[in-house]
Amino acid sequence: MKCPFCAGSETEVLESRVVEDGKAIRRRRECSKCKKRFTTFEKIKDVVLWVIKKDGRREPFDKEKVKKGILRALEKRSVSLDLVNEVVDDIEREMLRKESEEVSSRTIGKAVLVRLKKIDKVSWIRFASVYLGFDDLKDFEKMVEKE
Repeated sequence: MKCPFCAGSETEVLESRVVEDGKAIRRRRECSKCKKRFTTFEKIKDVVLWVIKKDGRREPFDKEKVKKGILRALEKRSVSLDLVNEVVDDIEREMLRKESEEVSSRTIGKAVLVRLKKIDKVSWIRFASVYLGFDDLKDFEKMVEKE
């Protein structure tokens, strides 16, 4: 690690601590040459997960987009934001565990449906109505009957 002040290559780590919920390490360093201190961060390189849309387009996975869809389904329901964040994180981890760097939007939608069904049935049916493109009341009836 080069010192940002004098470009010396010998530094000593004075302190290390885990930050960002275990996703990074913060290190406080001191240059052996000029004795100035500075901070570095060590982080795992993010894996880019691509979502294949129904029309064949590809776009990067966006946790916020998944969260917005869930929050829209949960509107006026008594479910905590902490639980929503846990669900979104869980879905992201599930998608990253897949062997491919690409995942279909359909796979993400199914993962959301599975989790919403356990949390809140009304939100589950709301999400399903948009995700599955319900056209009329019969679509709702079929979904509830499957339940």
